[in-house]
Formats: sequence, structure tokens, C-alpha cells
Amino acid sequence: MSENNKDTQDLAITDDLKPVLSVLKEKDAQAIVALREELTDTWTKKQIFRTETEMRISVLNDGKHPTQASKYWQSVREQNAMFEALMGLSFDLRRQEIKRLKLEKKMNKAQNEGDELKQMELQVDLDENLYGRANMEQVAQDRVRELNTWSKIKSELEDGSFDSENVNTHQAESYKHTLNNRVKALGPNAGPAEVVNAVGPLQTVQRLQKEDGQLLDFKEAKLQLTQGQQEEQQPE
Repeated sequence: MSENNKDTQDLAITDDLKPVLSVLKEKDAQAIVALREELTDTWTKKQIFRTETEMRISVLNDGKHPTQASKYWQSVREQNAMFEALMGLSFDLRRQEIKRLKLEKKMNKAQNEGDELKQMELQVDLDENLYGRANMEQVAQDRVRELNTWSKIKSELEDGSFDSENVNTHQAESYKHTLNNRVKALGPNAGPAEVVNAVGPLQTVQRLQKEDGQLLDFKEAKLQLTQGQQEEQQPE
């Protein structure tokens, strides 16, 4: 984190308690002051995005992503989504800075005109802007952390046993294992739609998958089916 960003976050937790304290009754304000260090610690270490444990166990669980390749390509999706969100946040941060500069310009004008109510209103907007920026910077920092963790996981998974350039290469085999897991998980009370959604795709991949793990196209599958029917009809 840059020194400027750290200063902004520190201000959001210390000096910016003043706006909060100003609207509370004395007893409640004293309680907040007493909790200042704890609240600072809570705000600093609170969880924003997924921990590494959640990424490995919840996101890349064996039921949904049963193969090395499926885990790798899901990691690619997750990392890209996090990066795109970080890019979007960078635009928001730039807009936030422009908004702050505009507010400060308006504040100077209100001060020169002696408009006290306008100054009070603009101070609220400035306080909100500062706290909003501090939160955005904290979110950006945690997005970078998750980006780094996905990079680490991808490196662990990329062992040369699968195609890491074309996502389509692994999918037939991975889907077969995933769908098998879904079918096995169907209970006696599973509804017709739930059964169709699990069994239908599994039957399809079993019908279309070739020995090399790739899929027949529909024309090839139809030709194969026709040839099989003709062989069955031939007299022994």
C-alpha cells in the first residue's frame, strides 16, 4: 500500500470519527471513543473477499471441479473476474478523486462568500468522500491479494498433464466426472427436473465422447448411431 493510501485509511478511522461523534448522544459517543482502537483493528483486518481456504475448498471443490484441468480453468475464470472488478474500481477511485477536488473548490467558494450552511453541507460531502475512498482502497488491496493467490494456485495446478491454452480441450472429460457426481448425489426424493438436469447431460457426454476424450460433432454422432443400428439389424 502506498504511503498516501495508508494515510487516507488512518484518517478514515481516527479523525473521521468526529462526524460520527457529532451526531451521537454523549453516552454513545463515549462508547465509540472507548472502542476506537478495537474498531480500528476490526476495520483493518475484516474479511472482504475469499480466503485461500475458501478458494481451495469452496470454489475448487472436488464435486464441481473434479480434475486438475477443471480446477485450473476455474482459477483462470476467478482471477479474470477479480482483475476486471479491480479495473472497474480503479475508474471509481479516479472519479472519487475528481469529486473531492470539486468539493474542495466549492468549499473555498463558500468560505469566501461566508456561507456557513453551504460549508457545513460540503463538509459532510467531503467526509463521506474521504471515507468512501478509504474503503475503495481497502477493497482494491484485497482484490490484489486474491489475484496473487489465484496465481499461486494456478502455478500449483499447471503440471503439464493438460492443455492450459485451450479451455475446451479438458471439458468433456471434466464434465463427465462432474455429472457423475451430480447423478450419484440424487436422492430418492429428487424431482423430475433435477434428474433430467443431471442425467441428461451425462448421457449426452457419454454418447458423444471419443476414446481420446474429445467430443464427436453431431454429424459424426448421427453417422455412428446409424452404423450401429445397421449392424444390429444384420442377420447372424
